[in-house]
Amino acid sequence: MTGGAGQPGAADVAREQPATPVWEREFHVGSAEETQALAARLGRILRAGDLVVLSGELGAGKTTFTQGLGEGLGVRPGIISPTFVLVRSHPSMNGGPDLVHVDAYRLESDGEIDDIDLENTLDEAVTVVEWGRGRVEHLSDSWLDISLVRPSGADVVNRPAEGAAGTSASTGVVLDFEDPDDGEPRLIRMAAYGPRWAAYIFA
Repeated sequence: MTGGAGQPGAADVAREQPATPVWEREFHVGSAEETQALAARLGRILRAGDLVVLSGELGAGKTTFTQGLGEGLGVRPGIISPTFVLVRSHPSMNGGPDLVHVDAYRLESDGEIDDIDLENTLDEAVTVVEWGRGRVEHLSDSWLDISLVRPSGADVVNRPAEGAAGTSASTGVVLDFEDPDDGEPRLIRMAAYGPRWAAYIFA
C-alpha cells in the first residue's frame, strides 16, 4: 500500500532500511572457467522467484558469472551483457525457470526501474540485475548480493563516472564488452538476505 501525503510507501521504506545478511561467503576463483563453474553450481539450486544482484567493476566478470548461472539453470545458451537493451530473457530448455538478465546502469531513478516491470516476471523467473545494488532489493523479501572483485581493482559498488575507462565520454553509456579471460583471479563475495536463504547456506 502506498503511503499517504508525506508518508513513504512500503517500497520506499525497503529502499531506505539496510538489511542484515543471514549469511556471507567468500570464494576465490582463478579463471573465467572457475567463475562459471561456481556460478553453475549456484544456478542449479536457484528457483523461480529468486533475485540475484551483481556488482563489480568493468571486466570483473559479471556477465561470465551470469553465463554460469544460465548453464546451471539450463537456459538457452548465448548470454551476453544486456547493456544496450536493459533486459534480456533467456528461456529454460529443461522446464525450469527462465533467466531474466537486467543491466541497471542506465536507469537513472527508482521510477525507471519500476517501469521495466520486473514484478511481472519475478515470481516465474530467476532475475539477475547488474548494477542493481541499493536499487532493486525492494522487489523481493529475499535476495543474493554478489560482488566480483579483481585483485588489481577495487570492489566497485557505484557506477563508473562518465568518461571513465569503459564508458563513452559523450553519452556516459558503459561499453561493457567485459569478461576477457585475462587469467587474473577473482574474489567472489556472496551475501544472502531474507527467509529464502536463511534455510540454505551455499558453500
